[in-house]
Amino acid sequence: MQSLSQFLASGSTSESLQEVLSVTTQTCIEISNALKKGSLAGILGMAGNENVQGEEQKKLDVISNNMLKSALLASPVVRAIASEEEDDIVPAHTDGEYLIAFDPLDGSSNIDINSMVGTIFSIYHQTGTAPATEADFLQPGKNQAAAGYVLYGPSTMLVFTTGNGVSMFTLDVDKGEFVQTQPTVEVPKDTQEFAINMSNQRFWAAPMQSYVTDLISGKEGPREKNFNMRWVAAMVGDVHRILCRGGIFIYPWDNKDPSKPGKLRLMYEANPMGMLIEQAGGKAFTHTDRILDIQPEGIHQRVAVVLGAANEVDTCLSYK
Repeated sequence: MQSLSQFLASGSTSESLQEVLSVTTQTCIEISNALKKGSLAGILGMAGNENVQGEEQKKLDVISNNMLKSALLASPVVRAIASEEEDDIVPAHTDGEYLIAFDPLDGSSNIDINSMVGTIFSIYHQTGTAPATEADFLQPGKNQAAAGYVLYGPSTMLVFTTGNGVSMFTLDVDKGEFVQTQPTVEVPKDTQEFAINMSNQRFWAAPMQSYVTDLISGKEGPREKNFNMRWVAAMVGDVHRILCRGGIFIYPWDNKDPSKPGKLRLMYEANPMGMLIEQAGGKAFTHTDRILDIQPEGIHQRVAVVLGAANEVDTCLSYK
């Protein structure tokens, strides 16, 4: 089995991109170690602040963000970073080559119950002669040079792509490095498993209400087969399940809060996860558009998300 460094060095990944991936994933190992200490280290609970989205920050949101921010800004190949926990982009090196957007701790509401959380990252190659601006980040997801996440579960796993398929790595805690455990990841085109927050059903548009009603009608309904529902309440956990055994993940448009018709952030949640799903043979859409084709309007832009098994995504979107 190859280590992450061996895997990157043996392929066509440039040395500068290897550097960004190495810094990001090594920092995620440090985050994993901090998570394992939990309440023993006094790192659980609220930080007493709100992020730019108006969401109350957990202590580990802040700690994880600061760890990634510090490590990436120190890397000479990093041009700028954008984070869920930062109001604005943070310029690094004018002569750097990469822009990195990340969610430092996705699913942080799960922290205090010792459930799955993760770090999601999106990397773009972009150079210039002046300090980076937000406009430099506003590129469609199809321009990503690499994307991935680190899942902090019973084992710590890295899943990423550089545009040539998806690979999974598991943290070898004895060696302190990621080792490849699944060279090729493929999402089956059909599924009988879906993930959605059913508590919001009354706020969905009529087509989504009809689609989910048909799913839970089982063999007796128009779909003529039984579906199971799963919901981790952390996108990173639900997408990981799809990459491991198939399924569809949906966070649809709703009218619960007119100021936030979509829940998930395009730049550091939907785009990287969309790239991973597509590279594994699945599809990733909003209720109308392919996610990776969307021209971003801001680094914290929100979108609806429907991703996973290709045929099931098509079926979901066929409801009008």
